[in-house]
Amino acid sequence: MSESLVQAWTRARRRLEAAGLDGPVIDARLLLEAAAGASRTDILTDPHRKLSAEQLSTLDAYLDRRVAREPVSHILGRKGFWTIELKVTPDVLTPRPDTETIVGGVLKSLPEGQPADILDLGVGSGAILLAILTERPLAHGVGVDISPAALEVARENAALLKLEDRAAFLHASWAQGQPDGAFDVVVSNPPYIPTGDIAGLEPEVAEREPHLALDGGPDGLDAYRGLAPQILRVLKPGGLFALEIGPDQGPAVRTLMTEAGGEGVNVVGDLGGRDRAVFGRKPA
Repeated sequence: MSESLVQAWTRARRRLEAAGLDGPVIDARLLLEAAAGASRTDILTDPHRKLSAEQLSTLDAYLDRRVAREPVSHILGRKGFWTIELKVTPDVLTPRPDTETIVGGVLKSLPEGQPADILDLGVGSGAILLAILTERPLAHGVGVDISPAALEVARENAALLKLEDRAAFLHASWAQGQPDGAFDVVVSNPPYIPTGDIAGLEPEVAEREPHLALDGGPDGLDAYRGLAPQILRVLKPGGLFALEIGPDQGPAVRTLMTEAGGEGVNVVGDLGGRDRAVFGRKPA
């Protein structure tokens, strides 16, 4: 027996709810849209459209994978971030809305008509760098990552967004090999989960995402200790830095960046009111 869009959505939601998954309504809709080749508008305006047997089979396969705690971004191979859509694979962190705190803060400090050289350390999928370049057409960027697989994803995303002429991607450890005083902005979403906490994360993260991008050492601060002096070295005088942090790491990272020579270092919260980023500048 065939199902309509609204019937399939309801069934998918109930199955995800029964599995105890967070966000079952949104996940069910995203999986249905992909399986049925439908949009959210289609579901609202034509809810009684019937799905084919092939579409229902695809939806059921997607639901099986989601119940097994595979992230929706891995099932669909893509994820929306800021105003762009990115390819996502198990080799990179799934871009999260919290990370948009970095993008928003940088854009506020970077006038639209101003050229800028941007360095993204631990670029992953390219989310932060490419979102900024999309909004600032005179900016150019370099994305660095120690993972060759992540760099391939970032390069593909740059090409899909037609930004490959303004974005270069390099295999290196943090700012190794980058020249002194070369960048107007340095951004980073480094690994900041304490090693002992990773096993307790949701299975979608602990079992499906690269530990290289999660594990911040015993206290979660190892990456920041290495990054702090490197960031101040490669920034131009007066240049801006922006780092994502864990919700309880603001004071420690602010101290690290201040001791490395940063000025005006402050902690910024995300939309949920939790500490999410540290911003500051190299003295002019």
